[in-house]
Amino acid sequence: MADDIQYLAGGEISSSKPLEPYDETVVAFLNEFSSALMKDAKCKMFPDIITFAFWARKANLARLKQDYPMRGVRLGRGLAFHIAPSNIPINFIFTYAFGLLAGNANVVRVSSKEFPQVDQVCRVLNALLREPRNKPIEDRTAIVRYSRQSEHTKIFSSACHARVIWGGDQTIEIIRRNPIAPRAVDIAFADRYSLAVIDSNELINADENAFNRLMTNFYNDTYLMDQNACSSPQLILWTGERLDAAKARFWQGVFDYARHRYDLSPIKVVDKYLQTCLDAIDFDEIDRVRRYGNLVWRVSLKTLNPLTNDRIRGKFGLFFEYDLNDWAELWKVINEKYQTLTYFGVDAQRLAELVRDNGLSGIDRIVPIGKALAINIFWDGFNLIEALSRNIYFE
Repeated sequence: MADDIQYLAGGEISSSKPLEPYDETVVAFLNEFSSALMKDAKCKMFPDIITFAFWARKANLARLKQDYPMRGVRLGRGLAFHIAPSNIPINFIFTYAFGLLAGNANVVRVSSKEFPQVDQVCRVLNALLREPRNKPIEDRTAIVRYSRQSEHTKIFSSACHARVIWGGDQTIEIIRRNPIAPRAVDIAFADRYSLAVIDSNELINADENAFNRLMTNFYNDTYLMDQNACSSPQLILWTGERLDAAKARFWQGVFDYARHRYDLSPIKVVDKYLQTCLDAIDFDEIDRVRRYGNLVWRVSLKTLNPLTNDRIRGKFGLFFEYDLNDWAELWKVINEKYQTLTYFGVDAQRLAELVRDNGLSGIDRIVPIGKALAINIFWDGFNLIEALSRNIYFE
């Protein structure tokens, strides 16, 4: 049985004694880990690794602890078992960090799909864990890889006090066939759908510096992950009165920015073309396709349809857009599948209040364009530090 599991970092868990959230030993280790990643020449080649390293700094963790204080007296739950997704390479180390910060020992299963980011992060992590001063963290760490046919998901599920599943609906269904202990908690991050809203008046009025930042931010939200992330916007909503001018400026800017940075391989173009053809057959809502070479394809929708809207998804520079004349049009399609709403030129508090006032079952995050992929302790409506720890009641 042991032969079918690979330990990428750490080893068999030898201590799952709960710690207090934001334990000083954990914070010090993550800060050291952050510094090591930032200094490593190979890690610096990957922006997503550096994003995690910047997040894991002691100063940022102290800010999170201060901004989102724990209620009551809390301890970790014990052993947390994490199943990382196959589409976001760096997610595995974020979920590991969340488990550590919550006060848990952690087993993290990474995807069988190999990513260089995983290899580089685990190389640096292993080097730190082997330092004698970090033995308490090593005893609580196992980053593993094994096949889907392995019995280890069943074994780890039965032993854990918290299970965190990142993956599609089908993946979650399969993993949940493996029971957890009666008092263990299950946290699942399923298939989600995200969108962006842009005010055309504000975009036209944006100066060159603001517009260039918007291009960088939109590129990071979309092209960096080939639009595979659940938080990458699939649908662009336009508001305001200067729609045509704003769209012309925006999409030309996206094309100009992406053509010098995005690796558009032939297979991506073929996949995008095939998907566009299939969508044109399947969805009556599609009105028109506009192309900027093969890099940016704009698909205009005639209407929003609550039955099909969250099935209309782009990739490799395929974007859907809709002129939103009345917010009520959007509210009728929002369901629990909707996760992140990114925005430009729109008041975030007003958007949050609209979600609340309309009693929507979806939209858990409202963040500026550029922060769609900025994973944090709040995700899909959960405060992960609280969810992965327990509150000790007293009076």
